[in-house]
Amino acid sequence: MSERPRGQRPAYQTGIAKERMEILLRLAKKEARTHPDRSRRYALLARKIGMRYNVRLPPEWKRVFCKSCGALLPAGRGATIKCPGCDRIYRRPPRRGD
Repeated sequence: MSERPRGQRPAYQTGIAKERMEILLRLAKKEARTHPDRSRRYALLARKIGMRYNVRLPPEWKRVFCKSCGALLPAGRGATIKCPGCDRIYRRPPRRGD
């Protein structure tokens, strides 16, 4: 049995947490147009799992959902994006290749 630092979860638990987060985020994106409340709930559950097991959101999902209300953010080409749920404004620098 390998020693792990105190307070750190075993690798199999963090692996399961990552899988569950991916599933919930895919469901949230799928349900965003038809059931926005359900989509928001899925995104918040995924964040809660991540916080409990100390697992970060995957990078491809990090900029898809609002950090305050969990709503799906509209895809935009500009530098500012406004959340449809809570009117929070996200300012993002343009990517180098664009």
